[in-house]
Amino acid sequence: MKIALYASAAIIALTSAAVARDQVQVAGSSTVLPYSKIVAETFGEVYPDFKTPVVESGGSGAGIKQFCEGVGEDKIDIANSSRAIKGAELETCKANGVADVQEVKFGYDGIVFASDINGPDFAFTAQDIYKGLAAQVVVDGKLVDNPYAKWSEVNPAFPEWDIAAYIPGEKHGTREVFEEKLMKVGCDVDALK
Repeated sequence: MKIALYASAAIIALTSAAVARDQVQVAGSSTVLPYSKIVAETFGEVYPDFKTPVVESGGSGAGIKQFCEGVGEDKIDIANSSRAIKGAELETCKANGVADVQEVKFGYDGIVFASDINGPDFAFTAQDIYKGLAAQVVVDGKLVDNPYAKWSEVNPAFPEWDIAAYIPGEKHGTREVFEEKLMKVGCDVDALK
């Protein structure tokens, strides 16, 4: 049995491959990495007869990809992810003999919008985020390179502040959540107008 962990390293399963190599292998989300390391270290302390699991990063997608490659001594036993495993990924797992996948959720990813504490309040919508950050947006019915440089250009209720965003890279599960829950929703709303 292999376990894919959704924002979690709370359960560690000893597969036959892990027993054969005498150590559990974990890879995936850099967001989950600190928690996974704590769980692995605690496991090593509580169960001294077993080697402490090896925990590596690389991103949610990369961890799930490794996890779904198959079962064996050269494969990982646990994938950490800050997002749920996708249907297509589950199909890849099954095709490679990883049949009994279990997801364990121990938390939620957080996306924070912050600005100057003394500044005005922003009441962002998904459409505002999309219009401010998308590479291309619809203007006058045409898809064009994003012309917006200030938040006030996106929404007149916002201050005349430069648009600046610091978001995780494309290989991070948190980035995928950001794109699916905000950017895609904002794009869909914008397209309906």
